[in-house]
Amino acid sequence: MAQQALQAGTSVPRKRAVFGLLDADGWAWASAKAFAWLLIIIFMLGYLPDRAYYFTVGRTVDLGVLVWMPVNACPPTNETLPCPPPAGALIPWQLSPEELNLPAARTGGSIIQIGSTLLYIGGSDGKNAVDTVYVTKTTGTGSFEPWTVGPPLPEARSGASVAFVAGSVYVVGGRNAAGVPTATEFVLNPDPKTGALPAAWTVSKNVLPEGRADAAGVVSPTGLLIIGGSNAAGPVSTTWKSAPDPQGVLGVWTEEAPLVFPQTNALAAVVGDYVWLYSGSDANGPVGAVQRAEFGRKAIEGLPTNPDEGKVIKWAVNDAANLPVPRTDASGWTANGAIYLVGGSDGKAPQSQVYWAIPTNDGQIPKWQNLAQSDLPAGGLAAAAPVIIGPNAVLVGGTTSTGVLASSVRANTSPQSPFFSLGVLGATIPGLKLDGEIGQQLGYTAAATVGMANFVLLILIGAAFAHKAQTIALFHRLRRRGRA
Repeated sequence: MAQQALQAGTSVPRKRAVFGLLDADGWAWASAKAFAWLLIIIFMLGYLPDRAYYFTVGRTVDLGVLVWMPVNACPPTNETLPCPPPAGALIPWQLSPEELNLPAARTGGSIIQIGSTLLYIGGSDGKNAVDTVYVTKTTGTGSFEPWTVGPPLPEARSGASVAFVAGSVYVVGGRNAAGVPTATEFVLNPDPKTGALPAAWTVSKNVLPEGRADAAGVVSPTGLLIIGGSNAAGPVSTTWKSAPDPQGVLGVWTEEAPLVFPQTNALAAVVGDYVWLYSGSDANGPVGAVQRAEFGRKAIEGLPTNPDEGKVIKWAVNDAANLPVPRTDASGWTANGAIYLVGGSDGKAPQSQVYWAIPTNDGQIPKWQNLAQSDLPAGGLAAAAPVIIGPNAVLVGGTTSTGVLASSVRANTSPQSPFFSLGVLGATIPGLKLDGEIGQQLGYTAAATVGMANFVLLILIGAAFAHKAQTIALFHRLRRRGRA
C-alpha cells in the first residue's frame, strides 16, 4: 500500500512532553525517562528486598527518607522519657530488690567485673576504711545474684584506684584505716581458665612514688593511669602510668604530663585518642572543671618512631566543656561514645542530677545534657560504685542525706526508638524481629522472594511497553469482560 507523500513546505509537528518543556523525541526526554527507570529498578530490586529483610529480623523498619518525623510512638518500656528519647538518656531509676543489698552498708568502694563475676572492693562504712570484698555473679539480663563475702584486702582501703588489667585486679593507693593516703598496690589473680578467685590478695613490691588517695584510675591503650588525687597535703596534679610487661604484670610507675591544676575525687574516661578528667574538687571545694589530654600518636610509616607514642603528652582546659554545676564524689562511666556523671555532692549534700556528654572526634564537648526523667530519685546519691550489666547501669551503696546505703539502684541505658513514626517523606513501622539463625534465614528468603517477584514484574512491564498496541487491546478486552 503506497504512503501519502507530504506536500512541499509541510512540516512535521513535534510531540511535546512535560507540559511542553521537553521534546518527546529528543535526547533530554529520553535521558529523563532512562534515569527514572533506573531509579525504579534500584527501588524494586535493591531497596524493597533490603526492607523485606530488615522487616523480618528488625524490631522496626524505616521506609522512605526519615528527615523529620512529627508523629512518634514509643514502647511503654521507655516509661516517661520523651519520644523519641534523646541519645544518651537513661530510663528512670528503680530500686533493686532487698535481697540484692550488700551484706553491710558501704560508700566509696569500687566494683570490678571479671566475666560474670562482680567484686565490690573496699570503701568505707561511713566512718572508717574497710578491708571487705563482696562477690556476686551476673544473672539474666542486667541483674545479679545476692552478694557473698570474698577474699578481704590485706589492709583497709577507701578512695583507692581500682582496675582490671590483663586478667588481674589492681587496688592502687587509697586511704588506710587511719585516713592516710598510701602507696601500696594489691593484686588479685583469678584463675585464667575458670575465673575462680584465689583465697588471698598479693601485696605487690611495685608501689606508687608517694601516697595517693581519691585519684582517678583509668585503663589507657598502653597501661593504667592514676590521675590527680590527694597526698597528705591535699589535691595534686600528677599523672602516673604503669605499663604491663609481656606477661601482663604492671611495671614501675612513671610520671607523664601533669594536670593544668590539681583535681581530686574526679572521674576519668578514655574516649578515642583523648582522656577526660571531669568533676571532683580542688583546694577550695567541688569544681565543674573538665580537663582533657591527648595521647601521643603512632608515628607515620616511613618516619622516625614517636617517643611520645601512647603517652599523655599534654593536659588542656576549655571552659566551654565544663560541667553546668560543680560536683565531687560522683559516679560515672562511658558507654557508646558518651561520658556520664551521676549524682555526687555539691559540697553540702548529695545531689540527684544525671549529666552526659558525647565528645567529638576532634576532642571537644559540645554540651552536657540533662533530662529530669533520667535523674536519680529524690535525696540524691554520692560515692556510689557504678557498674554496667547488660543494658543496665547499676549504682551500689553510696551516701544519701540519710546516711550510708547497702542497697542499689538501676537504670536502663538503652531506651527504645519509636516503633512507629510518620513524616512527610518517610515512616517507621514495627518489624517481626525474628531472632537467631532462623530469623536470618527467613530474612534472606523474604528478600529473595520480593526481589524475584519484582524482577518478574519488571519483565512484564518491559514486555507491555514493547507491545503497546497489544497491551492496550488486552486491557480493553479485560475491561469489557469485567462489565459483561
